[in-house]
Amino acid sequence: MPEHLLFLTGRLAEASLRQVLAQIAGDVFTWEVRVLGLQVAGLMTADMIERRLPHVGGAARVLVPGRCRGDLAPLAARFGVPFERGPDELKDLPQHFGQRARNADLSRHDVRIFAEIVDAPQLDIDAILRRAAAYRRDGADVIDLGCLPATPFPHLEEAVSALRAAGHAVSVDSMETDELLRGGRAGCDFLLSLKQETLWIADEVAATPVLIPSEPGDLASLEAAMQAMASRGRACIVDPILDPIHFGFTDSLLRYRALRQRHPEAQIMMGTGNVTELTDADTLGMQALLLGVMSELRIGNLLTTQVSAHAQSAVKEADAARRVMFAAREANSLPRRVDGGRLGAGLLALHELSPHPDSLEDIRAQAAAVKDPSFRIQVSEQGIHVYNRDGLRSANEPFHLYPQLDIGDDASHAFYLGVELARAQIAWQLGKRYVQDEPLRWGCAQLREPDAPPGHRTPSSRDPA
Repeated sequence: MPEHLLFLTGRLAEASLRQVLAQIAGDVFTWEVRVLGLQVAGLMTADMIERRLPHVGGAARVLVPGRCRGDLAPLAARFGVPFERGPDELKDLPQHFGQRARNADLSRHDVRIFAEIVDAPQLDIDAILRRAAAYRRDGADVIDLGCLPATPFPHLEEAVSALRAAGHAVSVDSMETDELLRGGRAGCDFLLSLKQETLWIADEVAATPVLIPSEPGDLASLEAAMQAMASRGRACIVDPILDPIHFGFTDSLLRYRALRQRHPEAQIMMGTGNVTELTDADTLGMQALLLGVMSELRIGNLLTTQVSAHAQSAVKEADAARRVMFAAREANSLPRRVDGGRLGAGLLALHELSPHPDSLEDIRAQAAAVKDPSFRIQVSEQGIHVYNRDGLRSANEPFHLYPQLDIGDDASHAFYLGVELARAQIAWQLGKRYVQDEPLRWGCAQLREPDAPPGHRTPSSRDPA
């Protein structure tokens, strides 16, 4: 027997919900829709459900709107069946049910991220620890202390010790042999970067060396250094060096491929900063593409930096990309969907896969059902739409809409509508999902989380019920 589901909603969404369920239920489940005496489904709370829901009938599960607030566990205990949140948008119900058993697993990866603090000598210990903690929150596995040319680093040993005491794996990155020795003797885990001529440093310390060519592009010297480390019985990581675009980028990619073909078991590192930092373009797509190359070549170590103003989310982007590429590769799939499951929106900042769940016809139907003065705002491919009991207004520029909205002298309401219409315009221009009263989503490119708005109900969301 198919599972019987109970869907709770508001009056405005009832017709659309029934339409979607009629299309997707088939032989998979039977369903019932109940309206809990409120207009806007997104304003539903667990306490409201407890007061207004007399019984669940014969439902095996109850689905509530995705934005329903409160703890659903007491409801499940009271009624004896599971209560679950559906998607935020009811038009996403087909994907919701299609993915229940096969969401992509983004918990796994096989790339170790080295996040470099490039100006470490100029920072005190507290600042280094704060930067390291932020990098770790964003996904870094190793904190790389970047030494600067002709810049003393008197607190190098103290920095290594403090980072290790805070639970970080640590690498020291320098072209000066003295600083590499000091970092290794202080107990760092990795040393960047040793050449064939400086392998003697590895004999003095226990840290795992990262090897680079003696001269740019010299793969032979890198392989000679690898062989020398193997003869010592020492593990190492090798980095052929990724060059900037127009300064050897394509040839450097070919070196990575050649190195992997000749040394299938080698631990390889790719430093992405020469591309992300030195290209005036959004870094998110670059990170996805470079991690795709790394995934194909089984490159397990990535060195990244966050120096340029446009590259301030590089660690977070690399973390998201390594998980997406791992999941896709393991499923022998394109990095788009894995067995029907979405790969998340972390790598989608400017656009979205399904930006406008409602068509203009859907919005017109919803607007015709509204009987109160509160404004609703939605976005379709055709533009921005504002409606209440007085009718539907549509435009693609908020300045064209504002004269049509009779808000009198209510300054707070005017401010609210200005904020929401600006968000709606951005969403329409870029092809993003707009949801009234919620900030736009920017994936892992978002640098900062805004403060929560004041805890009052907006003029658009009054519930006359």
